[in-house]
Amino acid sequence: LLIRGTQEISDCFYLARLTTMSGRLSFSNITALAPMVRVGTLPMRLLALDYGADVVYCEELIDIKMAQCQRVVNEVLDTVDFVAPDDRVMFRTCEREKDRVVFQMGTADPDRALTVAKLVEQDVAAIDVNMGCPKEYSTKGGMGAALLSDPDKIEAILRKLVGGVNKPVTCKIRILPSLEDTISLVKRIEKTGVAAIAVHGRFKEERPRHPVHCDYIQAVANAVSIPVIANGGSLDPVKTYANIEEFRKASGASSVMLARAAMWNPSVFRSKGLLPLETVMEEYLKYAIRYDNHAFNTKYCLCQMLRDKVETPQGKLVQAAQTNAEFRCEYFQQVQEEHQVKRDALQTNSLHGRPIMDGDVLTMAVKFERREYPPQITPKMFLLEWSRKEKLEQPTYEMVQRTQDRAFQSTVTVAEKKYRSSLWEKSKKFAEQAAAIVCLRVLGYQRVVSAKRTLVWFVKGRGR
Repeated sequence: LLIRGTQEISDCFYLARLTTMSGRLSFSNITALAPMVRVGTLPMRLLALDYGADVVYCEELIDIKMAQCQRVVNEVLDTVDFVAPDDRVMFRTCEREKDRVVFQMGTADPDRALTVAKLVEQDVAAIDVNMGCPKEYSTKGGMGAALLSDPDKIEAILRKLVGGVNKPVTCKIRILPSLEDTISLVKRIEKTGVAAIAVHGRFKEERPRHPVHCDYIQAVANAVSIPVIANGGSLDPVKTYANIEEFRKASGASSVMLARAAMWNPSVFRSKGLLPLETVMEEYLKYAIRYDNHAFNTKYCLCQMLRDKVETPQGKLVQAAQTNAEFRCEYFQQVQEEHQVKRDALQTNSLHGRPIMDGDVLTMAVKFERREYPPQITPKMFLLEWSRKEKLEQPTYEMVQRTQDRAFQSTVTVAEKKYRSSLWEKSKKFAEQAAAIVCLRVLGYQRVVSAKRTLVWFVKGRGR
């Protein structure tokens, strides 16, 4: 450290504060962007990090919806996307936030919670369970604040997650009507092995207009040995960066989590003070455009920042926008051109893009078009013959079916390596053929057709 610059030394101490010796995210002495539905998407999370937040939470995502998602590496945006069967991106993240983003889920089922946690585990820093949101979006099905009345289920979910993933597990609760019951609950939660507890200092029936109960948060902090993250101070006292430390001291908590104060102006995390709203909105828009944020989500977040200015000429322009291009046309065009360059480069590298590792499986976006292959020499047949020639065991295929649309995806194992197409097929046969094509392309074989398209064969390093 003695031979490094001042900034490098500062960065080293900063990283040491965020992580434990094992490299896991620490929740002690941090300031976090709280999970907020429709707000905690990638642009807002990155902006909060820019302004000084140590940790950022994504919006609450429901386990049933997430369990149906497919993990997709988006090489154009440089993101990892979790895509629903209807092609909607449920969760998008990137390398910049990988070690600092907490994935929050809504769940009431231990097994389903673990399925989702394992799906996102490699792309996030920690897993959080929402046990405090009182809105119907969360409470239906026994999720959110509904869990507070079922401590057995809370314990079952948290123990399942702690024992099943290699990332820290946390939860966010509201206080119970009785301080004694609140203390009893958090002590029980602590025994599950969670890394931290976030406490929203309001009762389930209370809303943001009600004052936060700092005495309850303080009592919780005194009752457990793990970090407690205080939440609920955006009405009073937190309005500026200086107020964050005041709220931390008043609540007796190790850390502070901000929701509405950060939603109104995420530069509240900035130690040098708040930035003008116009500057913040411009920086937010840059992230929204660069990461192809849904235009209606972009509009929602901008309107939350405008607050009482939403009926001003600026606010009306924001409300009228239907696409990201309408928010900031010049920057939008620049980013679109950059993205197109990436698409062209990817297309040049390979007809269907480079192979991508998904866990222990090599994947490519490949569709099997039956009309392109005569029945005498399909990809499966060629792969089988190749395996025999190389004196390998014959390829084995493992099939999965998606429940919502009954589509199929196959993984082929050859020489102890696994291959599959990231695209789903309408039949088992097509799914197996697509997996075989991926394997052949990784091995270097391409399909070649004769000039009159009467003959198809495979060669190494050529083809179209």
